[in-house]
Parts: sequence; structure tokens; C-alpha cells
Amino acid sequence: MIFNREDATTIVLQENTSLKVFLENLKSGYPKIKNDHIIVNLFSFSKLTANDVLEFHELSVAHRKLKKSFVLVTDKVTYEEVPDHIIVVPTIQEARDVIEMEEIERDLDLEE
Repeated sequence: MIFNREDATTIVLQENTSLKVFLENLKSGYPKIKNDHIIVNLFSFSKLTANDVLEFHELSVAHRKLKKSFVLVTDKVTYEEVPDHIIVVPTIQEARDVIEMEEIERDLDLEE
């Protein structure tokens, strides 16, 4: 599992593995990155379905409760195919944009 840290954001990726192993590795490495915004790069998976993406649901919800962003990046599944509480975008740049927008929203919520 590769963790690329940039400022307060960590991009997570892993090559040549199954989704199950990827999730297990992400969960075991999570304590190291729980204070960061997380971008999960799923481009190494050639076949990915909406049900596969739902496997990240528990981790996504828990991370977002900590007031941190959790974004999945894949072009195999669109945001229309998954529930609203799971964020899926097709590029790393869009993931960064989502994090930036969510940071602004969190800042505005604190001011109210």
C-alpha cells in the first residue's frame, strides 16, 4: 500500500491486488492517516462496480464524522451509481477540488 502525503491530504493506492486485500490494507494503515483528508485512487482496478465501491462505506462515514474528506477516484463507477454519502470522482484533480470545497463548507459551518 502506498501513502502519498501532500499537506493535509493523503492519496492511497496499491497495485496488483484484490479489492478485499486493498480494503484490509487500508483499514490496517488507517490509524497513520486518520487525521488527513483521504483520496483513494482506484485506477489499478480494471473492473469495479458500484457494489465494490460500497465496500468503502463504513470507512467513509467514520472518516467524515472526524470532519475530514474521503474521496474515491475511479472512472469505472459514477457518482450517480452510489449513495450521496460516498464521494466518487473520475480524476485526482477533481478529488482535490472536492476536498477544497468541503473545507470551505466546514469553515462556513463553524462561523455560523
